[in-house]
Amino acid sequence: MLKLFTALALVVLMASGAAAAPKTILALGDSLTAGLGVGPAEAFPARLEAALEAKGHDVKVINAGVSGDTAADGAARLDWALSEPVDAVIVELGANDALRGLPVAQAEQALDGLLTALSRKKLPVLLAGMKAPPNMGPEYQAQFDGMYGRLAAKHGVLLYPFFLDGVAADPKLNQGDGMHPNPAGVDVIVARILPSVEQLLGKAGGN
Repeated sequence: MLKLFTALALVVLMASGAAAAPKTILALGDSLTAGLGVGPAEAFPARLEAALEAKGHDVKVINAGVSGDTAADGAARLDWALSEPVDAVIVELGANDALRGLPVAQAEQALDGLLTALSRKKLPVLLAGMKAPPNMGPEYQAQFDGMYGRLAAKHGVLLYPFFLDGVAADPKLNQGDGMHPNPAGVDVIVARILPSVEQLLGKAGGN
């Protein structure tokens, strides 16, 4: 009988330890994720982690952003980015494709492959969309901007339509280059995307 109680106690302790383990979110992206021009503690992943913790979530957000990455670049380093176990993934890629005027089909194919790989790993995903610059023309804009909705529908993932919503083109929220958010801009991004990230955590069994 004593052995039985001891075994049950161990099971309970192990279950409690598992429940207490923080959920890990991988933020895979470009300079907007990496935090170009701001300090590490002011970058999107760090500020998102702080905002989630303030709402009672036990989480760790990994900064897997690389400045200059296209969608294909991000997809190519997925295995490296997943070298440690994670529970969910935020994908923020495509801005550099649009800035360089690269073919939309090229970016879409790369993101399609990326989302397929994440699906095989059974990882819930939040896809953060971007918008093409107006100077690319209406046809390119329509194809590029619609890419994220098409991919989200195809793969059944969560979609946050525009990562820079509320920040783009606002001088008060951007650095001197007009493209990268300053710390205040990062906080606006985090506040707006937070409900979607909480949905993502729910799909990952987050607390």
